[in-house]
Amino acid sequence: MKRFLACLATLACALVTALGAASSGAYAEPASPTNPVSSGQAQTPTQTQPQSPAPQIQPPSDPIGDLVTSAITGALPGSADYYLKATLYHAGERGMSALDSLGCRVVAMRTAAVDGIDLPRHTILFIKETVGLPMPNGARHDGYWYASDVGSAIHRGRIDLFTGDGAHSMSPLMPLNLATLTVMKAGVFHGCPPN
Repeated sequence: MKRFLACLATLACALVTALGAASSGAYAEPASPTNPVSSGQAQTPTQTQPQSPAPQIQPPSDPIGDLVTSAITGALPGSADYYLKATLYHAGERGMSALDSLGCRVVAMRTAAVDGIDLPRHTILFIKETVGLPMPNGARHDGYWYASDVGSAIHRGRIDLFTGDGAHSMSPLMPLNLATLTVMKAGVFHGCPPN
């Protein structure tokens, strides 16, 4: 339910932004010498200088439809907050603990280790490339991860994703381009992440 509410809040913010930009005249043509009407000057055609056509700035074709499509496909609207290089870790790996840095149990395909600076702990993350991946319980991944861990090797521009028990648990993520994952902040959680 919390993830659903976070998704609705994100969609509402994007809708307000889109409608605010449209109503504030953000798509109006700027005043320029080639567009005398918008600058308040009288139109007087000159024979000596050919006028170049003013650049056309098009508003989004259907911002409401784009939001509805985003909701149906599961992708959040807008651009990514971060493009991060990902590494993977699993239970049984050297230095791996059963608890994250918050003292909570690590959760397969949900726990993410972050730098704690750009992405603070307690942040809900949406990683669009992980939508649809198989979860350990047989369900499909919804793309949401929980920044509840940190690591000494995790610096700015990196994220470490916990995949589960044993090295074989990393196989669903191996086909992804781990050099660049699209990461968006989707909210904040309190306490331990959900299982």
